[in-house]
Amino acid sequence: MKHIIGGNPIAPSSAVQPQVKSLSIDADEAGQRLDNYLMRQLKGVPKTHIYRIIRSGEVRINKGRASAETRLNDGDVVRLPPVRVSERATEKAQVMAQLAASQGSNHAPARDFVVLFEDDLLLAINKPAGVAVHGGSGVSFGVIEQLRMARPQAQFLELVHRLDRETSGILLVAKKRSALKNLQDQFRERETGKTYLALVSGQWPANKKVLDKPLHKYLLPDGERRVKVVTKDDPDGMPSLTLVKVRALSPVAPDAGGTKRAFSLLEVTIKTGRTHQIRVHLASEGMPILGDDKYGDFEYNKMLARTTQGVALKRMFLHAWRFQCRHPATGAALILQADLPDELAQFAAQVLPQSV
Repeated sequence: MKHIIGGNPIAPSSAVQPQVKSLSIDADEAGQRLDNYLMRQLKGVPKTHIYRIIRSGEVRINKGRASAETRLNDGDVVRLPPVRVSERATEKAQVMAQLAASQGSNHAPARDFVVLFEDDLLLAINKPAGVAVHGGSGVSFGVIEQLRMARPQAQFLELVHRLDRETSGILLVAKKRSALKNLQDQFRERETGKTYLALVSGQWPANKKVLDKPLHKYLLPDGERRVKVVTKDDPDGMPSLTLVKVRALSPVAPDAGGTKRAFSLLEVTIKTGRTHQIRVHLASEGMPILGDDKYGDFEYNKMLARTTQGVALKRMFLHAWRFQCRHPATGAALILQADLPDELAQFAAQVLPQSV
């Protein structure tokens, strides 16, 4: 069964009486949860109804009952009961798909990004700062939606991992479900290597190489998400491990505001992928990332952004610089690198002349 993802028109189904269907799972579909698979197959059917037919046993895998969390395997046969999609829901889906295809600028405008690596399974791009990786939480579209619009022929494009909106650098996109599953397994087993470049205010101690501090997510009164360091015995703390290596240090000298200050350019490797992990870990040491609008020195950030002496810093200095994994098909080592964007390289050269 062919699946079209990313703004292609959905074939009408309301004219056909619903019937029992048997769908065979192929290698590209294997590894996903049953509920997620059904949501793709049954567009226009409410999620509550999808979960109801799973719980009732009407959906079967290889003639047996299954739960929503069941992972599909290559060769599985999924039985779908007769499900009627309302004509109104079908028409709405068609209209939205056609609008997305013909008026992409009003939804997710097509956009090409700098490609670091690409083959039949995997796409690695250099994400610019200020662009979300996907739509949601007040953002109408992100990288993945723009890529799908730019590549309408692509049958499968899914994010392998995420980067904060303010962070630039290497972002992986799977072009087949088998590659997505393989790479996500590597992330889960901590077999990948992700190293960032971060610039902080202060002289980072060369002997402080490991930050092993649990993190806890919480919400501000306005609903915005934040993360904080908690004690190791906190039941809500998630184990979080960050490795820090000093790439360059500046001597203590007056900054643009006349305050004596030093800077450290750090290579930061994360062994766990917690939300805002690097930002919170570095800030917890009293050396937040320059330009960080959530955990940084807000007054100093404002001064850096409006300075007229030299290069201003108008964004967070955090860049996904290097990535290592095994190729999902061959198992060969794959090492990617994205150099600092110009605005960060120029600022670093200004405060750390020998660093970049």
